[in-house]
Amino acid sequence: MDKKRILLITQTALFIALLVTVQTVTRPFGQFVTGSCVNFILVSSCILSGLPSAAAVALVSPVLAFLILGIPAFPVLIPFMAAGKFVLVFAIRFVSGSFDVSGSPPRRMLRFGAAAVIGAVLKFSVLYIGIVRIALMFMPDIRQPQVEAMSAVFSWPQLVTALTGSLVSLAVTPTLIKALRLTERNK
Repeated sequence: MDKKRILLITQTALFIALLVTVQTVTRPFGQFVTGSCVNFILVSSCILSGLPSAAAVALVSPVLAFLILGIPAFPVLIPFMAAGKFVLVFAIRFVSGSFDVSGSPPRRMLRFGAAAVIGAVLKFSVLYIGIVRIALMFMPDIRQPQVEAMSAVFSWPQLVTALTGSLVSLAVTPTLIKALRLTERNK
């Protein structure tokens, strides 16, 4: 295995571990803090390690969150949560294009901002349609108060947390990229 592949696997594992840890630590602070932190990690993994790494984080993290934390309470929601996270990182990567930090800051921030908005809207759409409009309607053992609570969790707060986490990541990661490049040059 070459060094690049080992580095990618290591980075992916670190992002997954960081995501699960952050979910555990921020859980008492509520959906807006936890969700924003989770989305920050997802988008940062995409920018720093690329789409394959971010896709792995997006697809594996809901399974681990369920196994370790019991989130979500209903395992049938896991594929929808994974799909929502995947759509976010996919949109971030393909709408923003290259994550070259040497380009013009206004132009780069405009691309990244557009990617954040589109990614957040797509993630919200996947979760809202998939969970609120489809999955909850076909779950036989769920009571109306649970449906209302889950509908509230997987509606507009998903848009807010995806946008917040994405924008924070897009503001922070150029500095991280420059720091990583400086570290690599000094080796």
